Amino acid sequence: MQSKTQILAPAFTLFPSLKPPNKTLTFHQFTVLAITFLAYASFHASRKPPSIVKGVLGPKIQLNSSMIESNLTSLESNGIGWAPFNGPKGTHRLGELDLAFLSAYSVGMYFAGHVGDRIDLRLFLVFGMVGSGLLTIIFGLGYWFNVHLLGYFVSVQILCGLFQSIGWPCVVAVVGNWFGKAKRGLIMGIWTSHTSVGNIIGSVVASGVLEFGWGWSFVVPGVLVILAGVLVFLFLVVNPEDIGFETPGKEIEMDVEVNGLENLEKVESEEAGLLGEENLDSTAAIGFLEAWRLPGVAPFAFCLFFSKLVAYTFLYWLPFYISHTDVAGVHVSHKTAGILSTVFDIGGVFGGVLAGFVSDVIEARAVTSMVFLLLSIPALVLYRVYGSVSMLLNNALMFLSGLLVNGPYALITTAVAADLGTQDLIKGNSRALATVSAIIDGTGSVGAAVGPLLAGYISTRGWNSVFLMLIVSIFLASLFLIRVAKTEIKGLLNGGKWLSNNATAQ
Repeated sequence: MQSKTQILAPAFTLFPSLKPPNKTLTFHQFTVLAITFLAYASFHASRKPPSIVKGVLGPKIQLNSSMIESNLTSLESNGIGWAPFNGPKGTHRLGELDLAFLSAYSVGMYFAGHVGDRIDLRLFLVFGMVGSGLLTIIFGLGYWFNVHLLGYFVSVQILCGLFQSIGWPCVVAVVGNWFGKAKRGLIMGIWTSHTSVGNIIGSVVASGVLEFGWGWSFVVPGVLVILAGVLVFLFLVVNPEDIGFETPGKEIEMDVEVNGLENLEKVESEEAGLLGEENLDSTAAIGFLEAWRLPGVAPFAFCLFFSKLVAYTFLYWLPFYISHTDVAGVHVSHKTAGILSTVFDIGGVFGGVLAGFVSDVIEARAVTSMVFLLLSIPALVLYRVYGSVSMLLNNALMFLSGLLVNGPYALITTAVAADLGTQDLIKGNSRALATVSAIIDGTGSVGAAVGPLLAGYISTRGWNSVFLMLIVSIFLASLFLIRVAKTEIKGLLNGGKWLSNNATAQ
């Protein structure tokens, strides 16, 4: 990492006993894991309110047909929904809100990574958390100020997306500073569950206060992320050297200049030694087109496009879907729908861990991803067809869908770069790895922005059409991995790891 001045966290002045030798390196490593876990979980918790309040803001849709029950006039006269989201094209407007946030988030990630590598990461992370919290609160204030301007909500979402983009490069860089090339696969695997844990917390909190007015569903998570930011400001230590420790393992340049959306590969690739290959002098950035031509990059990038498209469609639309679906002949409330949607995220936690474990055992990332993707197709069909039979079956199928849908998504954004990092072409080249990461995650983030937007438009034609879009996307995602999977299988049959043979096989 480039040399820059780091200001020691105030807690170490207030509580000198936190400094070594009173506290060990291991203590501070786990403290950093806990703080960064909480920080990023709070980011995700503050992203959940838009999906929770969709059912309140949007029009009432009859999901068993392709027709909208009411038009704008009757919706307004009955006090249903919130203009401008409650008209015949209300779901379109809600999808556009998602697009505004995710597009700004995707673009902001590149700039946030560039800035974060040059200033104090702790202060930059706090800046992002406080800004995200304030903008989440400002969105909710539209409820009390009776705001009905689409431009207001879109503008707030764009700004919020930019502030949210600060979080990921910061937490990844901090954890990378503390763990170097240490092989802590299980610990890091648990750490990456902060995304699903944050979604669960955000769903429960936003749903719990929804009955008091949808504005509270934004204000409370906004306050929580600000409070988490205060904790980060007080206690987070960016580098071990700041309190007298040596960096574990060899330190590499944690330049996130081209840090793509959700660049978790830098941290998770510790399982394969990505953060410390021997050729540390190789820091010259490779060209964008050259990185695309590296073995495995393009297939995984396009697979992640469709995989994140599906995952983020569920993230932003599942509570809305549940609240408009008969379950055993009963419509659940918006609050209940928000809480029930956490079952999908719980499945996602298990899916990410299971996919990582299986891929480690068989040493085949693409094969594992393809199996999960293909199995998720019948799971989604079953959920759509039989999810309304009973609440128990609905939850079971939702859990299974979350497990299978999020498994490949989590695997690609955590372990794939570890495999790519073993290629001789880029071994030890941190800037090359950052470029590869930006391509994979950046391509995936485009899918994450497109999915919820398409769902908003397609849902007006009936939710069977939405599920068809998701199934086609999953199928396309699996197609992109066929060639890599074949190479993996050949490599395993030849007794070697796939990437060692991949450069010549493709």
